[in-house]
Amino acid sequence: MAQSVSHFVWERLHEWGVRRIFGYPGDGINGLVGALDAMKDKFEFVQARHEEMAAFMASAHAKFTGELGVCLATSGPGASHLLTGLYDARLDHMPVLAIVGQQARTAVGAHYQQELDMTSMFKDVAGAFTGYAMVPAQVRHLVDRAVRIAKGNNRVTALVLPNDLQEEEMVDPPRKHGAVFSGVGYSRPKIVPAREDLQRAAEVLNSGKKVAMLVGAGCKGATDEVISIADRLGAGAAKALLGKDVLPDDLPWVTGSIGLLGTKPSYDLMMGCDTLLTLGSGFPYSEFLPKEGQARGVQVDIEPEMLSIRFPHDVNLQGDVAQTIEVLLPLLEQKTDTDWRDDIASWKKDWEETLHDRAMVDANPVNPQRVFTELSPRLPDRAILTSDSGSCANWYARDLYMRRGMMGSLSGGLASMGAGVPYAIAAKFAHPDRPVVAMVGDGAMQMNNMAELITVAKYHQRWANQTFVVCVLNNEDLNQVTWEQRVMEGNPKAEMTQRVPDVPYHKFAELIGLKGIFVDDPERLSPAWEEALSAGRPCVLEVKTDPEVPPLPPHIKFEQAKAFMTSAMKGDPNETGMLAGAAKQVMSKVFADD
Repeated sequence: MAQSVSHFVWERLHEWGVRRIFGYPGDGINGLVGALDAMKDKFEFVQARHEEMAAFMASAHAKFTGELGVCLATSGPGASHLLTGLYDARLDHMPVLAIVGQQARTAVGAHYQQELDMTSMFKDVAGAFTGYAMVPAQVRHLVDRAVRIAKGNNRVTALVLPNDLQEEEMVDPPRKHGAVFSGVGYSRPKIVPAREDLQRAAEVLNSGKKVAMLVGAGCKGATDEVISIADRLGAGAAKALLGKDVLPDDLPWVTGSIGLLGTKPSYDLMMGCDTLLTLGSGFPYSEFLPKEGQARGVQVDIEPEMLSIRFPHDVNLQGDVAQTIEVLLPLLEQKTDTDWRDDIASWKKDWEETLHDRAMVDANPVNPQRVFTELSPRLPDRAILTSDSGSCANWYARDLYMRRGMMGSLSGGLASMGAGVPYAIAAKFAHPDRPVVAMVGDGAMQMNNMAELITVAKYHQRWANQTFVVCVLNNEDLNQVTWEQRVMEGNPKAEMTQRVPDVPYHKFAELIGLKGIFVDDPERLSPAWEEALSAGRPCVLEVKTDPEVPPLPPHIKFEQAKAFMTSAMKGDPNETGMLAGAAKQVMSKVFADD
């Protein structure tokens, strides 16, 4: 029986190991959808509520599995809707394949309905490879190249399949000049630096007295190796946000997150070190790294384009983090002086007390920081955490402590709103036996996360473990931007752009068959978390939080303090609450000591 191009595409992807596709149907991919339905015993199709969400899910699938993420969309608006989620994958170096339809080949170039210039549209986000199929004999090598390039280079690739081509009979390439014969298969090579470069790196690291490490997403799967090199060097380690789950937070020399959303001990670690070892991280904010000339540096990254672009490292090593540490360790001397690590442990202890004190400060009605400090010790083993962008990411970064076996992620390089719930859904499909918790602000919830609760309601019965909690911080404010306006620009809160409607998210959850819990009393947080985590079905925990609790950076510069006071002088609509909230947070440690 003849095989269609669409059937061949799915058969070929199955040979490549693809088993799950995230997407949304449309007439531009009718052939692909029909063939996929005929092969439903081989694939799981997850119908998102919007193509952007499908692309976020594909990106998260890659993050939580290490596999290729695949998303499917129709021509025209379906394809263009994918872009934000695909950029999320692109900026976080995730292997994702987008498959999209196109109008019939005879209509291309005729300004036809839903005809977009796909090659131009995907040129940036899928610049590594966008395959545009025009004849059946092309499809084999286009699929193979799209998958191999995505997997081998950790990039986004795209396949464009006109709708009339999808229904054509598949034929093998002719054995003649101008045709190619491709094959399936890719194995990641062992990439380690040259011996002489490892020796140069060892010289720098051995000479350091106060070694700081910056650990990123490139260290995932290398926890034991990272701990080994940290112990050998007597180093402290700060974590980029995408590397939050690499090291457990109960280690006294792990200082937590770094940057605007980071911790004070991470800032002190970087300002006080004489040597910096950066492992698998593209953390963007150079002002939180040592000053140029303060410290010597060594960087390890699998991608040469990421080397020495944030800090001028003396030695730049291209290599897999785990494998590079393995060959570097024998060249490193064991540090015996514990003073540096003792200092780090002391900073961390003081910071943990400060965080606790800040979380317990009274607020109107609930301090958002306390939402996270109450959750942290209650997190189940092997939990997977996701966060949206916004002020909730501050508390995710600082107040949730990772234990061994946990996973966590968010939109890193793109820092896009709207990724929290689709990330959590992808995590649950990838690991249906593990508990999943998503933290989302009300702005992102209204943007698109709310609709994806319908996806949860549609599919949750498939999941072996029903613990799936979406925590919504309802403060009726686009809070992160509000505070950025105040602190960075010296402007008051702009009510016309910042205020969002008050929506009963927990009631929406109940309306579609999920559990809903509402909290507006801080004393109710502890039992509410326990109820949500043991609900036996997906749950939305809505907490009415105070927008005037500032997401303070770990180090407040004079310019930021000046801008903050300027915004108040200009007449911030919430001036009284803003000043009181900031004062309580800044002075919380003083009040506690009194």
